[in-house]
Amino acid sequence: MPHRPTPVILAPGTLPPTWERPGIFVANLLSLFFGNEAQTEALRQTVGRLESYGGRLLPIMGLLYRGAHPNIVVLEQAPQQALLNYFADTLALDLPQTHVLPHDDLAALATAGADLRDAPATVDALLPHLQAAPDAWLDGFVTDPALLALATRAGHQTLNQPTASFAGNNKHLLHDFLVATELPVFTTQLVPELAALPAALRQLAAAGFARAALKSPIGASGIGLWTYATDDPAPAPPAYAFAHGPCLLQGWVDASIDTTITATRSPSAQLLVRPEAVHVYDLTDQILSADSIHQGNAAPPPWLTDSAEARGELLRQASLVGRWLHRQDYRGTASIDFHVTEHADGSHVIRVCEVNARVTGATYPALLARHFNPTGAWLMRNVRFDPAPPAATILQRLREADLLYQPGATAGLLPINFNPAPDDHGIAKGQFLCLAPDLPAATQLLEALPQHLPVADSFDRD
Repeated sequence: MPHRPTPVILAPGTLPPTWERPGIFVANLLSLFFGNEAQTEALRQTVGRLESYGGRLLPIMGLLYRGAHPNIVVLEQAPQQALLNYFADTLALDLPQTHVLPHDDLAALATAGADLRDAPATVDALLPHLQAAPDAWLDGFVTDPALLALATRAGHQTLNQPTASFAGNNKHLLHDFLVATELPVFTTQLVPELAALPAALRQLAAAGFARAALKSPIGASGIGLWTYATDDPAPAPPAYAFAHGPCLLQGWVDASIDTTITATRSPSAQLLVRPEAVHVYDLTDQILSADSIHQGNAAPPPWLTDSAEARGELLRQASLVGRWLHRQDYRGTASIDFHVTEHADGSHVIRVCEVNARVTGATYPALLARHFNPTGAWLMRNVRFDPAPPAATILQRLREADLLYQPGATAGLLPINFNPAPDDHGIAKGQFLCLAPDLPAATQLLEALPQHLPVADSFDRD
């Protein structure tokens, strides 16, 4: 009997179905690199208070999981109470229970013995809360041996196995699939070790590329990505670049190598991979820095409105990659990031850049936007404050300026999460969702923010 491909539901701009079970989500952001501690430290040094980013999960848990027991989020740092009050009292969101488990205590489970005598006391204290929801799935940003050990001790199933989580985030495996499927790919050299990098750069230079991007198999938030001039005789990425296998060196595509290119774009497809089907529930434009680091998203992409051909090809490739993710046995939310070049004749070349098989920086705003503003537009940016105001002050000033989003309103700013300053005195950064009928109106909301709060001059990375 021929194999039936997994159904793909193409419904950008709609909420995907929830899991009909409660969820326990462990915000293990410091596990993103599957044990590559040097890469984890690079992320910590670059992003700052990474422990506070797990708070972004709180407003979306009720949009992802629904069951007989309350959802639970296990954070690395306690959330901001003022923001929780806004979510519950104003937005009427179904908030999860929250508990705190430091990253080092979770990581210790990967090497602890089979009984609780070898586990940190914080784990022992957490287990009764997790066991109070016996039908819950346990999930995290990634599923690794530590998360699996926690699930085993709590008597829960994980939504994913470590092999599926690792495969779904592996750029090398994805590239092999893209080539085998004959989808457009970047000109690529496989670099197994540092010593092979100069020769690989020379190969791309000979092919006409002035720049190249080196990608570790596993990366996030720009950690694991380096750009070089192809005539650099001795590039030196850190040793951790090769910790999970060969890197990909890819030629940088822009008008310098193809004069017919008139624009370059970076859309992203938001997916929910379920056992019975893959749901494509939103298409966004990524907002990237000059170094291609993610800084935010906007939806719907206005340029897609004028190109049914490009939209159709994006959805076709998203369907193929979504089915590939499904075959890796990955389940849950994911993002597919694309590189699109628009050419003088109006045509487009669309290439898959990477897949992030996890809750990503675009998951939170996409779900909240489609819950509160299903027919409108949305914009998400990371806003830095200087000096750092208290969380309650941020909310109060937005409320006084009639900018804070209220359910049923046609427009407003919805703060998703706050990141405390290093000394815990005030909020250094926040993730803000701008909801409006269209993107120009959403942008105007963001532009009004500095009139009421001490916003720094530039936006920040995610």
